[in-house]
Amino acid sequence: MKLHIGGKEVREGWKIVNVQRKRGVDFVADISDLSQFDSDSVDAVYASHVLEHVAQAKALPTLRGLHRILKMSGRIYISVPDLDILSRGLLSPATSPGIKFQLMRMMFGGQIDEFDYHYFGWNELFLTEFLSSVGFRDIQRVQSFGLFNDTSEHRPYGFPISLNVTAIK
Repeated sequence: MKLHIGGKEVREGWKIVNVQRKRGVDFVADISDLSQFDSDSVDAVYASHVLEHVAQAKALPTLRGLHRILKMSGRIYISVPDLDILSRGLLSPATSPGIKFQLMRMMFGGQIDEFDYHYFGWNELFLTEFLSSVGFRDIQRVQSFGLFNDTSEHRPYGFPISLNVTAIK
């Protein structure tokens, strides 16, 4: 089984897990509580722009939970707003006020509903350290996963706004 956490796009071979009951969702669950899934039962996990919605105090336990459900040698694909890239854009004098406002929303969430708030600002250092500390290995930053057409590929201002990382259990 492959889990697409927070997904919307139905794709053969992938089951969608979402905190909200929506069309195409196979499992209603919060990424910070995957207790409905057995240990070592999932081949791959894909989570694009989901991990930043987890409270800081729950970040490590959430990553432990993702590690737990993956089979040995299972792969995780994580995409988050890249705090370093967004900060550079926000601080650049060349960035227009309108774009600065949108970059700020990418940092803190669009806040269009109760689930659209960001509780953690991720960069490569933080994500690599957290993944490593819960047992993931072969952690690599990648430009693209080539799996889903989602925010992991988003380049609204000519540069990628996401940090895309793969790792192995």
